[in-house]
Amino acid sequence: MNTERNLWYDFGAGKGGNIIALAQELYASDSLPYLLERIAEQAPRVRPVSFSFGKQPLSKPSFRQLEVVSLSSPALLSYLRQRGINTELAKRECREVRYLTNGKPYFAIGFPNRSEGYEIRNNLFKGCIAPKDITHIQQEQPKATCYLFEGFMDYLSFLTLRLERCPDRPNLDRQDYIVLNSTSNLSKAIRPLGGYGRIHCFLDNDKAGMEAVQELREEYGLRVRDASHIYGGYNDLNDFLRSKKSGQHEHQQQRPEPEKGQRQAEQLKKKNKGIRM
Repeated sequence: MNTERNLWYDFGAGKGGNIIALAQELYASDSLPYLLERIAEQAPRVRPVSFSFGKQPLSKPSFRQLEVVSLSSPALLSYLRQRGINTELAKRECREVRYLTNGKPYFAIGFPNRSEGYEIRNNLFKGCIAPKDITHIQQEQPKATCYLFEGFMDYLSFLTLRLERCPDRPNLDRQDYIVLNSTSNLSKAIRPLGGYGRIHCFLDNDKAGMEAVQELREEYGLRVRDASHIYGGYNDLNDFLRSKKSGQHEHQQQRPEPEKGQRQAEQLKKKNKGIRM
């Protein structure tokens, strides 16, 4: 909230504007007379100190003296290893972002989006440097398939799992990738996804993830495949990876009998046709 300019911005939803735009979101209406009435109703309850009249010192931006460098911090690399992420892959996909907040220096993993903003994360903080947007990773040659992820940790988890399972031929460039950087950005991904014949969704196993898949199916029908069953029982792909790393994964704990295992493998192959981890 910028009280000097009387503007707001919701980084999670990727929306912002003036008080009218805020009222549109709060009251789910585009009728200006109706919105003005609602604002007038709330005016007596608003303390005058909440507004900015006359000249006052401008508030300092959250991130100052921003510096983007190669990812090399031992602390950040250690954090990634704790999340089960292959650090060499992370160095390729991410950057290290250094900045000042309230005069104090901080640093975090930075994952760039298509609008030159960054999703930033360390072991204590998760946020973004505006503008917030999706990340669209395209290969040199056009691809018919796109893998969709909610956050960049899930994207890095996928790359890590694929490299571990197929170290000689991981084929990481066989498809394009889109990282939403929040399910609230789904609308921004609709148009770029339209160019793909197959869309594989690796979203969270929660209500927001399921609703996003359903919205995509309404838009693109059978082109959309839900891959979340691969990590069923886990909240997201990174939870699945960390469990696997810690030796708690179900398939590591229980070894099926040959006949039963063969039948399960055949069923899984049919179920996951077209989707490889």
